[in-house]
Amino acid sequence: MPDFIHINPKDNVAVALHPVKAGTVFQGVTAAEDIPQGHKMALKPIEKDAQVVKYGFSIGHAVSNIAPGAWVHTHNMKTNLSGEEEYSYEPSLQYPQSREPGSFMGYLRKDGRAGIRNEIWIIPTVGCVNDIAKALVRENQDLVQGSIDGLYTFTHPFGCSQTGADHAQTRKLLAALVRHPNAGAVLVLSLGCENLTHEQFVEELGDYDEDRVKFLTCQQVEDEFAAARELLEQCAAYAGQFKRESLPASKLVVGMKCGGSDGLSGITANPTVGRFSDMLVAQGGSTVLTEVPEMFGAEGFLMNRCVSQEVFHKAVNMINGFKDYFIRHNEVVYENPSPGNKAGGITTLEDKSCGCVQKGGSAPIMDVIGYGEPVVTQGLNMLYGPGNDLVSSTALTAAGAHMILFTTGRGTPFGAPAPTVKISTNTPLAKKKQGWIDFNAGVVADGEQSIDQAAQALMELVLEVASGKQTRSEEKGFREISIFKDGVVL
Repeated sequence: MPDFIHINPKDNVAVALHPVKAGTVFQGVTAAEDIPQGHKMALKPIEKDAQVVKYGFSIGHAVSNIAPGAWVHTHNMKTNLSGEEEYSYEPSLQYPQSREPGSFMGYLRKDGRAGIRNEIWIIPTVGCVNDIAKALVRENQDLVQGSIDGLYTFTHPFGCSQTGADHAQTRKLLAALVRHPNAGAVLVLSLGCENLTHEQFVEELGDYDEDRVKFLTCQQVEDEFAAARELLEQCAAYAGQFKRESLPASKLVVGMKCGGSDGLSGITANPTVGRFSDMLVAQGGSTVLTEVPEMFGAEGFLMNRCVSQEVFHKAVNMINGFKDYFIRHNEVVYENPSPGNKAGGITTLEDKSCGCVQKGGSAPIMDVIGYGEPVVTQGLNMLYGPGNDLVSSTALTAAGAHMILFTTGRGTPFGAPAPTVKISTNTPLAKKKQGWIDFNAGVVADGEQSIDQAAQALMELVLEVASGKQTRSEEKGFREISIFKDGVVL
């Protein structure tokens, strides 16, 4: 197994692929101290204020002179980021060569979309009915039979005492979940006196199939449990009509997310997901990249891949708009990475971002979509959303992602409403947390597989999950949502 990786010829640092002892020699440079896994070692002298380069991009500057062989981290380098920036569009587009799509066993919906699960979802419009929703799930599991894959609810604390943009975002997000193709049928559960009224929700939802979507307002019935049972039986009768059939991979929409990242995220798991993304796009499928704050400092990887000037301006507005969001709240835009990220070897936001955007592969960016909006353009899309794992994974689900590929260097157990495939950046994590991890990209760092080989194996797993194979979080019933909030609570 190699000790370090020198990612790009322009880089003046290398990254330790496992814990490296002082005295280890790499490319003629001797490690002057122990270098933890995922952390950086200087390959040449880096003078104070000079740029530290990784992935071929600056990830910050030295705050003191750094000698070859020295550990490079928070004690001797800092970020370059500040506020909003201006960008110029110099397109450089690499379309992946088209290839025959693979297939999976999914559910063909009446609108022509595919589902990879055939579940019944209970969507509360307000937090006041959360416990009723959870009780309904517990008490009606007998309806899960035949081709119905499960009965679930996604509780949240909102839907009332919200104003303006927050109220609109809650309404938009919940309506998007109701439309999700993994739900064969949906019961929308309301209280009756909340800000998010039935009339508002129906207007937000737009045209819908009355056989697929049912509504219950608890204050309007004597026994909400009996009334809900009757509606859930109707949902089960409708959803039970769908059977798995062979569908092309071109119908798949896959979200891409990272969390609990480490210094290997941008070297193993994220590039593997990026190569997978290119593979799926080449087959006519779609992928979605979010976490806007973790694009800060890595815009060079993305901006010139926008397919048109219009999409470029949407990307600029998304990134600078999110920076303005930070500034409006008197927060610095680079208040990132997290303590866990730093422990794993990520030093600055640029360092994190350059690794994060590797998930986007190399295909052109076909569209930029807003929070709660659906993917409508085939190919790679960017989605407005924060870095927070639960909020952004919920946004990916609302955008129509059938599943989410979630890379992690430290591990996390949560699951989104869509099947959430956990991909470890390193083999020790995959071995330690077998109950969390679905796929080990650490084999790339171990020298056992190339990124292309790992991506092909990931593609095969994606098609298996799309065909019904449960993820680790699904096996445990771990599913939740979190809605993006910005304003006041009344």
